[in-house]
Amino acid sequence: MSALQNALENGIFGVTAEMAPPKGFDFTEQMEAAEVLRGKVHSINVTDMQSACLKASSLGLCAKLKLAGLEPIIQMTGRDRSRMAIMGEFLSAGAFGIDTMLALTGDHTVVGDCKASKPVFDLDSVGILKMLTKMEATNTDCGGNALTSTPHFYKGAAVTPVYDPVWLQINKLKKKVDAGAEYVQTQAMFSADALEDFMNLVAKENIKVHLMAGIIPLKAAGMAKYMNENVPGIAVPDAMIERLSAAAAEGKEKGVKGLPAKLGIEMAAELIAKIKDEKLCDGVHIMAIGAEKNVPIILEKAGIAL
Repeated sequence: MSALQNALENGIFGVTAEMAPPKGFDFTEQMEAAEVLRGKVHSINVTDMQSACLKASSLGLCAKLKLAGLEPIIQMTGRDRSRMAIMGEFLSAGAFGIDTMLALTGDHTVVGDCKASKPVFDLDSVGILKMLTKMEATNTDCGGNALTSTPHFYKGAAVTPVYDPVWLQINKLKKKVDAGAEYVQTQAMFSADALEDFMNLVAKENIKVHLMAGIIPLKAAGMAKYMNENVPGIAVPDAMIERLSAAAAEGKEKGVKGLPAKLGIEMAAELIAKIKDEKLCDGVHIMAIGAEKNVPIILEKAGIAL
């Protein structure tokens, strides 16, 4: 049983962080960041060519993390692989003892940095979950052929709570849970009230799944505005943007750099503490976007310790 599964299934507040593989083959920076996270989070998500940008594979970095005694979550999108290739990746993951996964459909290649790459989309996130669930139940591959050994995974998916109409996300969440998702990580949340509203809808629909709120520490008002305008499902409240702008103005006046980023860490910690104290959901997933060194600071300020 993975550390994340053990936590969530035993009522412990789950904590995960996220990192991206490098655009190259040298994993030194990622492994150094992972050491900072050791003992601070239950598992580390490794992205799968996020935003359709070419990087080393999720499996490669997951294997390095597992060999170092850490708990990786292999992310898998349907964008770049056929069902055969997806299952082959999971069989290899099982060989390294990787036992937790997250299924995603994936962004289209037209938004990425290798636009000539042909998208596959043989399976979406629901299809990936269904295939793994069937593999585990029948010990057969995607063609119905017997496997000599079958890995088992703690299966995850994603959801976007701030969405109009929100019922589309609720219906997708139902399908993912029915397909085998046991935990779900959300798109970044910046409002406890918005999270509570979504959790009430999940409860009303009697959807049984462990839900973890996505957290992105903001670095500046410009970053928040950009995400509001360009990232689906992101809604940074005006009050937060105003606080970041005020911090930037104060820093400029006093000749002090980095005040907005420090405030972003404080706001992330405040939200995490509120989520935990009010038991709004089962855990948090922190997406520090290259600043993994800040994750332990955020968790300490939020009063979270494993």
